[in-house]
Amino acid sequence: MATFNLHINGKQQQVDADPSTPVLWVLRDNLNLVGTKFGCGIAMCGACTIHVDDVATRSCVLPVSAIGSKKITTIEGLSEKADHPVQKAWMEKDVPQCGYCQAGQIMTAAALLKKNANPSDEEIESTMSGNLCRCGTYQRIKAAIKTAAASL
Repeated sequence: MATFNLHINGKQQQVDADPSTPVLWVLRDNLNLVGTKFGCGIAMCGACTIHVDDVATRSCVLPVSAIGSKKITTIEGLSEKADHPVQKAWMEKDVPQCGYCQAGQIMTAAALLKKNANPSDEEIESTMSGNLCRCGTYQRIKAAIKTAAASL
């Protein structure tokens, strides 16, 4: 076990964890930030996506020891009142069905729009292609990203 001082959602958090523990489990088990979901455990589905220094990152394979002084943002920290433009567009376009993948989808979309406020259809599809949705809401996800981009 080691002690890690992490900057999460604008706050300093201290956790004791094995250095090889994936950030996903530190968030969920140590800090009770359960919005980030476990999907596949091999960084292939996107359910565990968080931001590390504003870059969409799969937390299920990222060891806590690799974080250092980088800033982590989870779905809980994206906005205080769930009023981030992507979150608002998600509701406007009625994207969620089961909801399981949505935190990862939203975090990936928010990182895309932070980097590129007006992405093309191809850029949206390319960026979002690694986030799986069993319910198949891909067209609504794309529409929501376009709506969020228009509101920025």
